[in-house]
Amino acid sequence: MVTIQWFPGHMTRAKRQIQDKLKLIDIVIELLDARIPMSSRNPMIDDILQGKPRLVVLNKSDLADPQVTSQWQRFFEEHGLRTLPIDANSGHQVHQIIPRCKELWADKIEAQLRKGIQPRAIRALIVGIPNVGKSTLINRLAGKKIAAVGDKPGVTKAQQWIKIGEEMQLLDTPGILWPKFEDQTVGLRLAATGAIKEEILHVDDIAMFALRYLVEHYADAVKERFGLSRLPEDTSDPDEIVKVMEEIGRKRGALASGGRIDYEKASLAILRELRAGKLGRISLETPQPERADM
Repeated sequence: MVTIQWFPGHMTRAKRQIQDKLKLIDIVIELLDARIPMSSRNPMIDDILQGKPRLVVLNKSDLADPQVTSQWQRFFEEHGLRTLPIDANSGHQVHQIIPRCKELWADKIEAQLRKGIQPRAIRALIVGIPNVGKSTLINRLAGKKIAAVGDKPGVTKAQQWIKIGEEMQLLDTPGILWPKFEDQTVGLRLAATGAIKEEILHVDDIAMFALRYLVEHYADAVKERFGLSRLPEDTSDPDEIVKVMEEIGRKRGALASGGRIDYEKASLAILRELRAGKLGRISLETPQPERADM
Protein backbone atom coordinates (compact mmCIF):
# COMPACT_ATOMS: atom_id res chain seq x y z
CA MET A 1 0.00 0.00 0.00
CA VAL A 2 1.17 3.50 -0.84
CA THR A 3 2.35 5.73 2.00
CA ILE A 4 0.12 8.79 2.26
CA GLN A 5 1.96 12.10 2.27
CA TRP A 6 -0.53 14.97 2.27
CA PHE A 7 0.25 18.30 3.84
CA PRO A 8 -0.52 21.23 1.52
CA GLY A 9 1.11 24.57 2.22
CA HIS A 10 -2.09 26.19 3.51
CA MET A 11 -2.21 23.60 6.30
CA THR A 12 1.32 24.44 7.43
CA ARG A 13 0.29 28.10 7.56
CA ALA A 14 -2.86 27.20 9.47
CA LYS A 15 -0.83 25.56 12.22
CA ARG A 16 1.23 28.74 12.66
CA GLN A 17 -1.88 30.92 12.54
CA ILE A 18 -3.57 28.91 15.30
CA GLN A 19 -0.52 29.20 17.53
CA ASP A 20 -0.35 32.96 16.87
CA LYS A 21 -4.02 33.44 17.87
CA LEU A 22 -4.06 31.24 20.98
CA LYS A 23 -3.50 34.12 23.39
CA LEU A 24 -6.86 35.57 22.25
CA ILE A 25 -8.75 32.28 22.70
CA ASP A 26 -10.79 31.17 25.74
CA ILE A 27 -12.21 27.83 24.53
CA VAL A 28 -11.35 25.38 21.76
CA ILE A 29 -14.05 23.45 19.90
CA GLU A 30 -12.42 20.36 18.42
CA LEU A 31 -14.64 18.95 15.68
CA LEU A 32 -14.34 15.23 14.92
CA ASP A 33 -16.20 12.79 12.69
CA ALA A 34 -18.34 10.65 15.03
CA ARG A 35 -17.84 7.63 12.74
CA ILE A 36 -14.03 7.78 13.12
CA PRO A 37 -13.25 10.02 16.11
CA MET A 38 -9.61 9.04 16.63
CA SER A 39 -8.74 8.80 12.95
CA SER A 40 -10.28 12.24 12.33
CA ARG A 41 -8.24 13.74 15.15
CA ASN A 42 -5.05 15.64 14.44
CA PRO A 43 -2.27 14.19 16.64
CA MET A 44 -0.57 17.60 16.70
CA ILE A 45 -3.60 19.28 18.27
CA ASP A 46 -2.67 18.68 21.91
CA ASP A 47 0.73 20.32 21.42
CA ILE A 48 -0.71 23.16 19.36
CA LEU A 49 -3.48 24.02 21.84
CA GLN A 50 -1.23 24.14 24.91
CA GLY A 51 -3.85 23.02 27.45
CA LYS A 52 -6.70 25.36 26.47
CA PRO A 53 -10.16 24.26 27.75
CA ARG A 54 -11.72 22.10 25.04
CA LEU A 55 -15.08 20.76 23.92
CA VAL A 56 -14.88 17.68 21.68
CA VAL A 57 -17.79 17.86 19.24
CA LEU A 58 -18.63 14.59 17.46
CA ASN A 59 -20.21 15.67 14.18
CA LYS A 60 -22.18 13.44 11.77
CA SER A 61 -23.47 11.51 14.77
CA ASP A 62 -26.63 10.82 12.74
CA LEU A 63 -24.49 8.55 10.52
CA ALA A 64 -22.60 6.88 13.38
CA ASP A 65 -23.56 3.83 15.44
CA PRO A 66 -25.08 5.38 18.62
CA GLN A 67 -23.72 2.63 20.89
CA VAL A 68 -20.20 3.16 19.57
CA THR A 69 -20.59 6.94 19.91
CA SER A 70 -21.45 6.43 23.60
CA GLN A 71 -18.27 4.38 23.98
CA TRP A 72 -16.26 7.22 22.44
CA GLN A 73 -17.88 9.77 24.76
CA ARG A 74 -16.83 7.70 27.77
CA PHE A 75 -13.34 7.33 26.33
CA PHE A 76 -12.78 11.06 25.82
CA GLU A 77 -14.34 12.00 29.14
CA GLU A 78 -12.08 9.50 30.93
CA HIS A 79 -9.24 11.56 29.44
CA GLY A 80 -10.69 14.79 30.84
CA LEU A 81 -12.39 16.08 27.68
CA ARG A 82 -16.05 17.13 27.54
CA THR A 83 -17.96 15.76 24.54
CA LEU A 84 -21.08 16.56 22.56
CA PRO A 85 -22.47 14.50 19.65
CA ILE A 86 -24.17 16.66 17.01
CA ASP A 87 -25.40 16.69 13.43
CA ALA A 88 -24.49 20.01 11.86
CA ASN A 89 -26.57 19.32 8.75
CA SER A 90 -29.87 19.01 10.60
CA GLY A 91 -28.83 21.18 13.57
CA HIS A 92 -29.37 18.38 16.11
CA GLN A 93 -27.72 19.31 19.45
CA VAL A 94 -25.93 22.32 17.90
CA HIS A 95 -27.81 24.61 20.31
CA GLN A 96 -25.94 22.88 23.17
CA ILE A 97 -22.50 24.06 22.04
CA ILE A 98 -22.63 27.55 23.58
CA PRO A 99 -23.98 26.31 26.96
CA ARG A 100 -21.28 23.62 27.08
CA CYS A 101 -18.59 26.21 26.31
CA LYS A 102 -19.97 28.46 29.06
CA GLU A 103 -19.71 25.54 31.50
CA LEU A 104 -16.04 25.15 30.57
CA TRP A 105 -15.50 28.88 31.11
CA ALA A 106 -17.72 29.16 34.21
CA ASP A 107 -14.89 29.83 36.71
CA LYS A 108 -13.60 32.79 34.68
CA ILE A 109 -17.13 34.18 34.21
CA GLU A 110 -17.78 33.96 37.97
CA ALA A 111 -14.45 35.65 38.74
CA GLN A 112 -15.34 38.53 36.43
CA LEU A 113 -18.79 38.90 38.01
CA ARG A 114 -17.26 38.99 41.52
CA LYS A 115 -15.10 41.90 40.38
CA GLY A 116 -18.16 43.69 39.04
CA ILE A 117 -17.06 43.14 35.43
CA GLN A 118 -19.70 42.26 32.87
CA PRO A 119 -18.41 39.08 31.14
CA ARG A 120 -17.56 39.56 27.48
CA ALA A 121 -18.46 37.13 24.73
CA ILE A 122 -16.50 33.87 24.87
CA ARG A 123 -13.80 33.66 22.21
CA ALA A 124 -13.78 30.17 20.78
CA LEU A 125 -11.48 28.58 18.26
CA ILE A 126 -12.92 25.85 16.04
CA VAL A 127 -10.45 23.29 14.72
CA GLY A 128 -10.77 20.12 12.70
CA ILE A 129 -9.34 18.22 9.78
CA PRO A 130 -10.70 19.00 6.31
CA ASN A 131 -14.21 17.91 5.38
CA VAL A 132 -15.30 17.14 8.95
CA GLY A 133 -18.12 19.70 8.70
CA LYS A 134 -16.66 22.91 10.15
CA SER A 135 -18.20 25.26 7.63
CA THR A 136 -21.62 23.64 7.94
CA LEU A 137 -21.43 23.95 11.74
CA ILE A 138 -20.34 27.59 11.61
CA ASN A 139 -23.21 28.48 9.28
CA ARG A 140 -25.63 26.63 11.56
CA LEU A 141 -24.34 28.47 14.66
CA ALA A 142 -24.43 31.84 12.92
CA GLY A 143 -27.88 31.23 11.45
CA LYS A 144 -26.73 32.29 8.00
CA LYS A 145 -24.21 31.38 5.33
CA ILE A 146 -20.86 32.77 6.37
CA ALA A 147 -18.37 29.98 5.70
CA ALA A 148 -17.95 28.25 2.33
CA VAL A 149 -19.25 24.67 2.31
CA GLY A 150 -18.00 21.92 0.02
CA ASP A 151 -17.90 18.16 -0.17
CA LYS A 152 -14.20 18.18 -1.01
CA PRO A 153 -11.40 18.56 1.56
CA GLY A 154 -9.74 21.92 2.09
CA VAL A 155 -12.55 24.38 1.26
CA THR A 156 -11.67 26.84 4.07
CA LYS A 157 -8.43 28.65 3.17
CA ALA A 158 -8.24 31.57 5.65
CA GLN A 159 -9.16 32.56 9.18
CA GLN A 160 -12.13 34.74 10.07
CA TRP A 161 -13.86 35.91 13.27
CA ILE A 162 -17.59 35.16 13.33
CA LYS A 163 -20.09 36.62 15.80
CA ILE A 164 -22.46 34.00 17.26
CA GLY A 165 -25.17 36.07 18.94
CA GLU A 166 -24.04 38.07 21.97
CA GLU A 167 -22.39 35.18 23.78
CA MET A 168 -19.63 33.93 21.48
CA GLN A 169 -17.09 35.02 18.92
CA LEU A 170 -15.84 32.13 16.84
CA LEU A 171 -12.52 31.94 15.02
CA ASP A 172 -12.62 29.61 12.06
CA THR A 173 -9.40 28.10 10.73
CA PRO A 174 -8.46 26.06 7.69
CA GLY A 175 -8.55 22.32 8.26
CA ILE A 176 -5.19 21.00 9.36
CA LEU A 177 -3.95 17.46 8.90
CA TRP A 178 -0.70 15.80 9.87
CA PRO A 179 2.12 15.41 7.34
CA LYS A 180 2.25 11.62 7.32
CA PHE A 181 -0.06 8.76 8.25
CA GLU A 182 2.03 6.41 10.37
CA ASP A 183 -0.89 3.97 10.48
CA GLN A 184 -2.26 3.18 7.02
CA THR A 185 -5.58 2.13 8.56
CA VAL A 186 -6.14 5.74 9.60
CA GLY A 187 -5.79 6.82 5.98
CA LEU A 188 -8.21 4.14 4.83
CA ARG A 189 -10.82 5.20 7.40
CA LEU A 190 -10.49 8.83 6.35
CA ALA A 191 -10.78 7.88 2.70
CA ALA A 192 -13.78 5.63 3.36
CA THR A 193 -15.69 8.51 4.95
CA GLY A 194 -14.60 11.00 2.28
CA ALA A 195 -12.32 13.10 4.50
CA ILE A 196 -9.40 12.74 2.08
CA LYS A 197 -9.46 12.64 -1.68
CA GLU A 198 -9.97 9.26 -3.29
CA GLU A 199 -7.09 9.97 -5.67
CA ILE A 200 -4.62 9.53 -2.80
CA LEU A 201 -5.46 5.82 -2.49
CA HIS A 202 -6.82 3.31 -4.97
CA VAL A 203 -10.60 3.36 -4.70
CA ASP A 204 -10.81 -0.44 -4.69
CA ASP A 205 -8.37 -0.62 -1.74
CA ILE A 206 -10.61 1.81 0.17
CA ALA A 207 -13.76 -0.13 -0.68
CA MET A 208 -12.16 -3.49 0.18
CA PHE A 209 -11.13 -2.13 3.58
CA ALA A 210 -14.60 -0.71 4.23
CA LEU A 211 -16.38 -3.82 2.99
CA ARG A 212 -14.31 -6.13 5.18
CA TYR A 213 -15.10 -4.01 8.24
CA LEU A 214 -18.79 -3.89 7.37
CA VAL A 215 -18.97 -7.66 6.90
CA GLU A 216 -17.25 -8.18 10.26
CA HIS A 217 -19.28 -5.65 12.26
CA TYR A 218 -22.50 -4.92 10.35
CA ALA A 219 -23.21 -8.13 8.42
CA ASP A 220 -27.01 -7.84 8.59
CA ALA A 221 -26.91 -4.30 7.23
CA VAL A 222 -24.72 -5.39 4.30
CA LYS A 223 -26.97 -8.32 3.44
CA GLU A 224 -30.14 -6.23 3.64
CA ARG A 225 -28.86 -3.21 1.72
CA PHE A 226 -27.27 -5.15 -1.14
CA GLY A 227 -29.69 -8.08 -1.20
CA LEU A 228 -27.05 -10.72 -0.41
CA SER A 229 -28.03 -14.20 0.74
CA ARG A 230 -24.82 -15.00 2.61
CA LEU A 231 -21.51 -13.51 3.69
CA PRO A 232 -18.14 -15.21 4.30
CA GLU A 233 -17.27 -16.30 7.81
CA ASP A 234 -13.53 -15.86 7.18
CA THR A 235 -12.95 -12.18 6.42
CA SER A 236 -9.17 -12.57 6.60
CA ASP A 237 -9.21 -14.14 3.12
CA PRO A 238 -9.14 -11.29 0.56
CA ASP A 239 -10.65 -13.55 -2.09
CA GLU A 240 -13.79 -13.91 0.02
CA ILE A 241 -14.20 -10.13 0.27
CA VAL A 242 -13.62 -9.81 -3.48
CA LYS A 243 -16.47 -12.28 -4.05
CA VAL A 244 -18.75 -10.09 -1.96
CA MET A 245 -17.69 -7.03 -3.96
CA GLU A 246 -18.37 -8.90 -7.21
CA GLU A 247 -21.86 -9.86 -6.08
CA ILE A 248 -22.56 -6.24 -5.07
CA GLY A 249 -21.21 -5.14 -8.46
CA ARG A 250 -23.65 -7.43 -10.24
CA LYS A 251 -26.53 -6.18 -8.06
CA ARG A 252 -25.62 -2.56 -8.80
CA GLY A 253 -25.00 -3.08 -12.53
CA ALA A 254 -21.28 -2.29 -12.23
CA LEU A 255 -20.36 -4.28 -15.32
CA ALA A 256 -17.78 -3.85 -18.07
CA SER A 257 -17.88 -5.32 -21.57
CA GLY A 258 -18.51 -9.05 -21.69
CA GLY A 259 -20.34 -8.95 -18.38
CA ARG A 260 -17.14 -8.62 -16.34
CA ILE A 261 -17.27 -6.79 -13.02
CA ASP A 262 -16.11 -3.16 -13.15
CA TYR A 263 -14.35 -3.07 -9.80
CA GLU A 264 -13.98 0.71 -9.76
CA LYS A 265 -17.72 1.22 -10.29
CA ALA A 266 -18.54 -1.43 -7.68
CA SER A 267 -16.13 0.21 -5.23
CA LEU A 268 -17.61 3.65 -5.78
CA ALA A 269 -21.13 2.28 -5.28
CA ILE A 270 -20.14 0.75 -1.92
CA LEU A 271 -18.43 3.93 -0.72
CA ARG A 272 -21.23 6.20 -1.95
CA GLU A 273 -23.87 4.23 -0.07
CA LEU A 274 -21.72 3.96 3.06
CA ARG A 275 -21.08 7.72 3.15
CA ALA A 276 -24.73 8.55 2.55
CA GLY A 277 -25.85 6.37 5.45
CA LYS A 278 -27.74 3.95 3.20
CA LEU A 279 -26.51 0.97 5.24
CA GLY A 280 -27.75 2.53 8.47
CA ARG A 281 -25.75 4.11 11.27
CA ILE A 282 -22.18 2.83 10.94
CA SER A 283 -19.02 3.55 12.93
CA LEU A 284 -15.69 2.48 11.43
CA GLU A 285 -13.61 2.42 14.62
CA THR A 286 -14.10 1.80 18.32
CA PRO A 287 -12.07 2.92 21.36
CA GLN A 288 -9.23 0.55 22.18
CA PRO A 289 -7.86 0.08 25.72
CA GLU A 290 -4.31 0.66 24.50
CA ARG A 291 -5.20 4.11 23.18
CA ALA A 292 -3.52 6.20 25.85
CA ASP A 293 -1.96 8.75 23.50
CA MET A 294 -4.32 11.57 24.37
